[in-house]
Amino acid sequence: MKAKKILEKILTIVGGGGVGFLNGFFGGGGGMLAVPLLNKGLKEETKVSHATAILTILPISIVSMVVYLIKGHWETQPVLITSAGVVAGGIIGALILKKMPPKITALVFSLLMIGAGIRMII
Repeated sequence: MKAKKILEKILTIVGGGGVGFLNGFFGGGGGMLAVPLLNKGLKEETKVSHATAILTILPISIVSMVVYLIKGHWETQPVLITSAGVVAGGIIGALILKKMPPKITALVFSLLMIGAGIRMII
């Protein structure tokens, strides 16, 4: 049992590093790794995995944001325009997640990941 706990901690640390790297490198997207890591790797429920991923992405995004700000890789107008939509979408998404069955949540997430992958290739 102790070995299993050690492996979980290693998976969490290495996976967390991967999540942080993806978020920093791509300016987002760490949740695409965090959700499967939490759900499949650590056996968390689907909704818990999504909610936990969101909460872990917040500090990572803040750190990435500071780096991008320091490097001057941002523009005011797109930030202001998209921020309202991001906040509204986040609230709506969180409310829907509470009501959506876990299997549907997993299916929608999987389809989005597949669609994003296809879109990047094309």
